[in-house]
Amino acid sequence: MAVLSEHFEHGADVGVRGSGSTPEEAFEGAAQALFRLLAEDASAVSPDREEHFECFAAGLEDLLVAYLNELISLADTNGLVFGRFAVRIEDTPDRRFRLSARAWGEPIDPARHRSTVLPKGATYTALRVGRQDGRWVAQCVVDV
Repeated sequence: MAVLSEHFEHGADVGVRGSGSTPEEAFEGAAQALFRLLAEDASAVSPDREEHFECFAAGLEDLLVAYLNELISLADTNGLVFGRFAVRIEDTPDRRFRLSARAWGEPIDPARHRSTVLPKGATYTALRVGRQDGRWVAQCVVDV
């Protein structure tokens, strides 16, 4: 099954949703939806820069928020837009989840990327991570 990503309206903010056959694919899809706020066509984003990071959380919902907020922080701090993601989620001995992520992107170019809607942070609004209709779904709302 392919990774799917989409936006949904939520007041003045934007919902992001990803789905796939695994939780990792669902998280990757949510990140793709997030960065379509800055670059309409993720495949057009050049993978010039690779970023690695880890997040830990007690549950998958908290892990999704931590993951998206880390991506938003990296994008803001380094002026990057990301187009490709790789996620690995595993249980830790202390019953938490560990997410290892890599994201590939390029510097934001106002001539090529939409820069009018900048994500400020992932929220716990409409937060959901779980199985639905045979697929994993990861969604939340992003303040813009």
